[in-house]
Amino acid sequence: MAGAIASRMSFSSLKRKQPKTFTVRIVTMDAEMEFNCEMKWKGKDLFDLVCRTLGLRETWFFGLQYTIKDTVAWLKMDKKVLDHDVSKEEPVTFHFLAKFYPENAEEELVQEITQHLFFLQVKKQILDEKIYCPPEASVLLASYAVQAKYGDYDPTVHKRGFLAQEELLPKRVINLYQMTPEMWEERITAWYAEHRGRARDEAEMEYLKIAQDLEMYGVNYFAIRNKKGTELLLGVDALGLHIYDPENRLTPKISFPWNEIRNISYSDKEFTIKPLDKKIDVFKFNSSKLRVNKLILQLCIGNHDLFMRRRKADSLEVQQMKAQAREEKARKQMERQRLAREKQMREEAERTRDELERRLLQLKEEATMANEALMRSEETADLLAEKAQITEEEAKLLAQKAAEAEQEMQRIKATAIRTEEEKRLMEQKVLEAEVLALKMAEESERRAKEADQLKQDLQEAREAERRAKQKLLEIATKPTYPPMNPIPAPLPPDIPSFNLIGDSLSFDFKDTDMKRLSMEIEKEKVEYMEKSKHLQEQLNELKTEIEALKLKERETALDILHNENSDRGGSSKHNTIKKPQAQGRRPICI
Repeated sequence: MAGAIASRMSFSSLKRKQPKTFTVRIVTMDAEMEFNCEMKWKGKDLFDLVCRTLGLRETWFFGLQYTIKDTVAWLKMDKKVLDHDVSKEEPVTFHFLAKFYPENAEEELVQEITQHLFFLQVKKQILDEKIYCPPEASVLLASYAVQAKYGDYDPTVHKRGFLAQEELLPKRVINLYQMTPEMWEERITAWYAEHRGRARDEAEMEYLKIAQDLEMYGVNYFAIRNKKGTELLLGVDALGLHIYDPENRLTPKISFPWNEIRNISYSDKEFTIKPLDKKIDVFKFNSSKLRVNKLILQLCIGNHDLFMRRRKADSLEVQQMKAQAREEKARKQMERQRLAREKQMREEAERTRDELERRLLQLKEEATMANEALMRSEETADLLAEKAQITEEEAKLLAQKAAEAEQEMQRIKATAIRTEEEKRLMEQKVLEAEVLALKMAEESERRAKEADQLKQDLQEAREAERRAKQKLLEIATKPTYPPMNPIPAPLPPDIPSFNLIGDSLSFDFKDTDMKRLSMEIEKEKVEYMEKSKHLQEQLNELKTEIEALKLKERETALDILHNENSDRGGSSKHNTIKKPQAQGRRPICI
C-alpha cells in the first residue's frame, strides 16, 4: 500500500515537472512547419529553432511576422512569444520573411537557402504588384524564373504550351498589351533558351540582381502627415529614408541617406529625423498609430546597423560562411563540369551508336542487293544452260538431216533413169538436193556457232555468279563498326545608442567617417550603373518590340510615372534619391 502511494506521488511529481507547451505554425515562402514551444520561450528561442531547422545562418535579414488589426508587426527577440499581441488560438501562426534587404544581393547573400528565400519573396511581391516592374523587365525576370525551375531549355521537352499553367507575369503587364498567352510564352522562351548552363542558384541570383534595381524593391511604405497635415508616404529601405507623394511611390520627393542622419526619435505619434549636417533643418512628421512609429524605428535601427556593417570588415562568422560558400561553389562547379563531360561523352557515344546502326543498316541493304544479284545470276545461268542444250540438240538434228539428204542424193544418183527426160529430171532433183543439202549444212554450221556462243555466255554467267558469291562473302566478313578512340576529357579547370526617456524614444547614429562613407556610396553607384548598361540595352530592345501592342488606355499611374522617369533617364532607384538642401533652421516643407 505504501509502495503504491509512493509510486503515485512520484508520478505526480514527474508530471508537474514537465513544461507546458503550445503549438506554433511557421509559414515560409515554400513550406509550412509546426513546433511545440515552451510557454516561457522568448522570440529568440523560436526564431533560432526555425533558423536551425532551415539550416539558415544569415539570420540578420529575417524575422517572424504577424498581423495586429491590419498592421504588420515583427516578433521581438527579447520578449516572450505569448506576451505579444497574437492570437492565443493554436496553432499560433507566424510568417518567416525577409525583414531587411541587401544593397547588393550578389555580394551579401552567401548561403544558397538565403538566396532562394529572397528569390521566392521578391518574385511574389512582383507578381502581386507590391513592387512595380516594367513589362520588358517582367519578361526577362520570368525567363530566369523558368530557368530556375526547369533547368536548361530542351525543345524536345519544353514544347509549346509548357508554361500555360505558370504564373510568371503581373496581371497589369498582361492586360496592358494585346498579346495572347502564346505570344508571351514565345518571348519568355526566347530569353529562357539563352540561359543554358545556369544552375538554379545562379538563375535565382540573376533574378535578384535585376529586381534589386527596381524603384520599389525593399522599400517599406508608411502613411504619414507633415505639420501642415499634408498626406505623405515614408519609405524605409537599405539606403535610407525617403519621402514620397502618395500618388508616386517610384520617385521620392526627398531622401535622407543613412550616412547623413544623426538621430531618429519619436514621442507618441510624432517622429523626428535629425540630419548629420546641422545646417539642414529637422524633419518632423506624424503617423496614425504609436504602433506604427515603433515599427518604423525598428526598421530604421535594423537597416542602419546593416548599412554600417556593410562598410566594415566582415566578421569571422561571415568570413567563414563566405569561405564555405566559395568551396561549395567550386565543388558544384566541378560537379557540373563532370556532368557536362559525361553528358558530352554520352551524346558522342549515342552519335557513334547511331552512325554504327546506320552503317549496319547500309551493309544489310548491300548484302540484300548482293543476294538478289546472285539469285538473278543463277537464274540467268540456268536459262543460258537450258538454251545451250536446246541449241546443241537442234544442231545434232540438223546434222542428221544433212546426212540423210546426202544419202538420198547418192541413192538418187545410183538409180538415175536412163532416159534423158528422167536424167534431166533426176539432175534437176540432184541439183535441188544439193542446194537443200548446202542450206542444211549452212544452218547446221550456224546452229553450231550459236551453241558455242551460248556455252561462252554460260561460262560468263557462272563467272558472274562466282564474283557475286565472293562479294557476299566479303560483306559478311567485314567488321560492323570502326574502332573507337577514347576521347580525351579536359580536366576542369559601431553600435548606435538607443535611449528611452519617459514616453519618448530616440536613436543616435555615430558620425564617424560619414563623409568618407558618402564618397564610397557615390563611387558604388557609378560602378553599379556601368554594370547594368548592357542589361538595359536588352530591356530596351524588348520594350521596342512589344510597344506596338500596348493598350495606352490601360496604363496605370505607376506605368505613366515609370515612363516619365525613363524619358528623363532616371529609371534606376539609385538615380531617384534627392538630398535635402541646407535652408537655415526653417522646418522642411513638403
